Amino acid sequence: MESSFARELESRLVRYAAIDTQSDEASPTSPSTAKQLTLLRLLADELRDAGAGDVTLTPYGAVLATIPATIATPAPTVAFLAHVDTSPGFSGTGVTPVVHRAYDGGEITFPDDPALVLSPRNVPYLAAKVGEDIITASGATLLGADDKAGVAIVMTMARHLLAHPQLPHGMVRVCFTPDEEIGRGVHPELPRDLKADVAYTLDGGEAGEIVYETFSADKAVIRIEGVSTHPGDAKDKLVNALHLAAKLIGTLPLTSRTPETTSGREGFIHVYQMQGNAAAAEIHVILRDFEEDGLREHGELLAAACRVVQQGEPRSRITCEITPQYRNMRYWLEQDTRPVDLAREACRQLGIEPFSTPTRGGTDGSRLTELGVPCPNLFTGMQNIHGPLEWISVQDMERATNLCLRLVELWGQQPA
Repeated sequence: MESSFARELESRLVRYAAIDTQSDEASPTSPSTAKQLTLLRLLADELRDAGAGDVTLTPYGAVLATIPATIATPAPTVAFLAHVDTSPGFSGTGVTPVVHRAYDGGEITFPDDPALVLSPRNVPYLAAKVGEDIITASGATLLGADDKAGVAIVMTMARHLLAHPQLPHGMVRVCFTPDEEIGRGVHPELPRDLKADVAYTLDGGEAGEIVYETFSADKAVIRIEGVSTHPGDAKDKLVNALHLAAKLIGTLPLTSRTPETTSGREGFIHVYQMQGNAAAAEIHVILRDFEEDGLREHGELLAAACRVVQQGEPRSRITCEITPQYRNMRYWLEQDTRPVDLAREACRQLGIEPFSTPTRGGTDGSRLTELGVPCPNLFTGMQNIHGPLEWISVQDMERATNLCLRLVELWGQQPA
């Protein structure tokens, strides 16, 4: 019989969510923000207090720990990961979690924004959570369940295993990473330091979701240099970099290849940041597709748009730098399906029907899998992430905790 973890999970998520851990893409450091270290150091201390071994905060900001094997037979080492940072896209300062116990099926309102409403009419998954405990923020911030729910789940699993050494399992590794939200969660040294044969990220949505297919991702930075001069004497002299930036964005297929116009297996080009002035401007773009050919096509289209605008104004200088971020984990997991198969088996043993759909995003598991550590992504229950309507069911978190414990048991039965 599975243990009841609801109150522990609720307490952990409420405590962790109150700590501001937003990452910052503009920062060159790792972690990108010093405030992430507040939670990382807390987690390291809690792991030590629980009896974990080899607790380490790496120079690049990952917390690692070991739960020793309790069986003599060699078995694969399995790791469980979650990231501590929250999205830079919406405020994570002063998060005040609100617990709605025994949800009654009605509309949920927010004390810091009376106009904000979370309604089961618009969110079918919420309608299915009557009687469960729902956690939201107060309306002024995101909640940060992405991915502090994952952090709470992994910590609860670790505490339980360490408190019950009679449970049979192989070696388990725990890892908390920074900067996942800005695509820098997996440091090049992490696969070596993790020392795991297989891993799982706790960074997914609805109960039963097991992700083994993600976007492949590139990032593009377009820099535009214009010609600056006094606007009162600008005729035939001024080349306004902001005007060129607007023209460049206007040449992109905004009606067919943006996040708001695509779904399913369709990729996109997403212009998410622009800054500058008349003299110089910079545009940040992310490129996403499930297939590398599609990803390459998005990059070529973006580069072509830059050339067109450059040719139209030869006095300007336009550069487009495209860098890889991560690749679809399916490319590697379809070669060895055991990590996915065992996750599905663990779900079914718990009475949860597993399902897998291509995820229009990525996780630390995408990069880890690419670097040699197979790493599917497991559900946590998080919903409406990256905004003020974010919410999660405590009972979904409990289901995810039990899934992790069952996976530990199943991997302990596998040959090393």
